[in-house]
Amino acid sequence: MFQAIPTPKGDPILSLITEFRNDPRDQKIDLGIGVYKDDHGITPVMQAVTLAEQVLLNANGTKSYQGLTGDEQYNESITQLLLSGTSALDRCATLQTPGASGALRMLADLIADTAPNSTVWISNPSYVNHRPIMEKAGLTVKEYSYLDAQTKAVDEDAMLAQFAALGSNDVVLLHGCCHNPSGADMSLEAWQKIAELANKQGFLPFIDIAYQGLGDGLEEDTKGLHIIANQVDEFVISTSCSKNFGLYRERTGAALIVSNTLTAAMNSRAKMCELARGSYSMPPAHGAAVVDTILRDDNLNAIWRKELTAMNTRVNGLRAALVQEFQAATQSNRFDYFGEHKGMFTLTCISNEHIAQLKEQFGIYIVGGGRINVAGLNQSQVKPLVEAFVSIGA
Repeated sequence: MFQAIPTPKGDPILSLITEFRNDPRDQKIDLGIGVYKDDHGITPVMQAVTLAEQVLLNANGTKSYQGLTGDEQYNESITQLLLSGTSALDRCATLQTPGASGALRMLADLIADTAPNSTVWISNPSYVNHRPIMEKAGLTVKEYSYLDAQTKAVDEDAMLAQFAALGSNDVVLLHGCCHNPSGADMSLEAWQKIAELANKQGFLPFIDIAYQGLGDGLEEDTKGLHIIANQVDEFVISTSCSKNFGLYRERTGAALIVSNTLTAAMNSRAKMCELARGSYSMPPAHGAAVVDTILRDDNLNAIWRKELTAMNTRVNGLRAALVQEFQAATQSNRFDYFGEHKGMFTLTCISNEHIAQLKEQFGIYIVGGGRINVAGLNQSQVKPLVEAFVSIGA
């Protein structure tokens, strides 16, 4: 049965991890995989998480199944975190999922089951999992203009012109904040125009928000989402607790459906439960319980927010340091986009040849396309990184 299966291509990011680990050089720099690291190169467990886990350890009396919808208290807490203060709050149904990738797949399966002729539009470039997840669900995937490779900013005019030609069979997948892989976010004016176009043209906004709190702040990072929430009757959201709670391996996410009535949203969630039964059945409990414990406890919530703000401040400090070093090294402003981008990543758009040179000559590992995980840097690596870029003429 299995002899005919060809040797698969290695995952480009996971393969890079193996290469980095096998590199014997002491001064090597890993800027590939998208995880936050502290100044010691460690992805830390947040104090709020450790304290919440202790609470759960003391209180947990069972490991029984929790059901297809997941932890309903967690679902409520996540809904409040994302949609509090919006008119969408009372017409939203939430499903706990195994990470944001699980949410993406469940929502994709729901769309494919409900409207199989839909086309999902993803940004160019977009998160590496967006296309394969949508296509595996049987949906057609096309790209819309997003990043201007020269300015490293969003080409909003080109993007909005494409959206103006869409219709009711189209789904527009938007990054809620901290665009992956580019780091370039849309303006609030663009979000407003998207809301207006969604109402006029009838396309479905699909908002993937995986980095809330790592851009401009926890509440600030939902401003674009809230524009949609207050003006568009129907849209969907996928969200992740991997980055802002540091729960990468716990696979803690959620899929949210907002419709014009709560009944329609709940019916849609019930359909996703049917689809989940044929896939992973029910999500893991631990990460969701940790998140819910933090969000419901005033003290833990305050600790978590302080830690998240510190992470945000550190990443933005690294961005400012990169801009300063590049300005000094090049006597130009052409790398100022590092300071203009948001979140963990910046897409440099350097060539594959330059990427190979950085790895071979300097032990600097970045993924294809030139995405740099700024959140994986420490202050001592800023100057060597800049010097390496200048040395190869990137």
